[in-house]
Amino acid sequence: MLISHLVFLPIPSLISKSLKYTQVYFPLVSEPNMAESSKAVSLTVEQEQPEAKPPHEGMFLVLTYLRLYEVLLMSQVCTSLRDAVNNDILPWLNVTVERPLNWRLNDEILFKVTSKANGSLKTLTLISCARVTDEGLQRVVEQNPLINKLRIPGCTGITPEGVLRAVKILCQKSNCLKTLSINGIYNVQKDHLDMLIMNLRKNQPTEEQQKQQPVYYHERGSLSVFKHEESQRLIDLDICPRCSEVRMVYDCPREPCTRREWPLSPCRGCKFCIHRCENCGGCIESGEVEEGACEDIFCLECWLQLPKCSFCNKPYCKQHSNWWCTSSDSSLICKVCDENSHGYTYTDVL
Repeated sequence: MLISHLVFLPIPSLISKSLKYTQVYFPLVSEPNMAESSKAVSLTVEQEQPEAKPPHEGMFLVLTYLRLYEVLLMSQVCTSLRDAVNNDILPWLNVTVERPLNWRLNDEILFKVTSKANGSLKTLTLISCARVTDEGLQRVVEQNPLINKLRIPGCTGITPEGVLRAVKILCQKSNCLKTLSINGIYNVQKDHLDMLIMNLRKNQPTEEQQKQQPVYYHERGSLSVFKHEESQRLIDLDICPRCSEVRMVYDCPREPCTRREWPLSPCRGCKFCIHRCENCGGCIESGEVEEGACEDIFCLECWLQLPKCSFCNKPYCKQHSNWWCTSSDSSLICKVCDENSHGYTYTDVL
């Protein structure tokens, strides 16, 4: 014998125009040998739902300060924000693509994103977007001749010839390009660097060309460096005064520098010629090199100040500070020691 009960929920008000349907499931109680024992009866009940209010006006002003990933998420919140993101060009005047979107970006997606600026794009920053090619970059700069900051470090799909074509297009059309970042692009030679500098200098007066701000090793790869106007150089690459290769050339933040190997020459060179501390960017003499748990090197002063692993007594640099693990007694343990203590091998790429 099948026993079932339908329970009617009392609803205080069913006259509202904004009514939605909610399914409430009540299981059947039956005898064990009945085939219908696994079924359920769904009762549709009308429940009152309040009408959604439009977002505060201040939300629309915030859009211009959000990262690209956050702007795309905001467009999915409601129709008002979606229309603001799609129809307003202000959030798209300065496009920065970084993790986690950089590995998904290709030429077609880049063109769609930059097209939202309607040809008024000011800043284009692509951090390690390996799928962007010369054709995609050229298509964007032709559509947006007002770009004044072009930063494409680590975009290995772009060649030096592609960068040179893009710079020539921007310098010939509007003369707005003021700074260029191409560190990490392969096979940049001295001829490419000379041509790029020659085109970029057409857009800047002599006084600004002479104000080359120093570049510090521990600040490399940080987006905060791009946000400061006074710290921006004409081009990030330079010719190393020691090996004469086209690379990132770093200055020493210590004033005066106490390096004894070259007492009469400035402490300036690429990372292969002068070892520098990962924490402070200062130069390190051969006898003062201290290694961290992330395999980066530190000066002795920074190594003594940083927190260290309870087992191997090695610190982490600022870039890998989120790699710390905590033991049962609340002491710090590096990833290597933590994985070794659990019996498996450290396989992360450093």
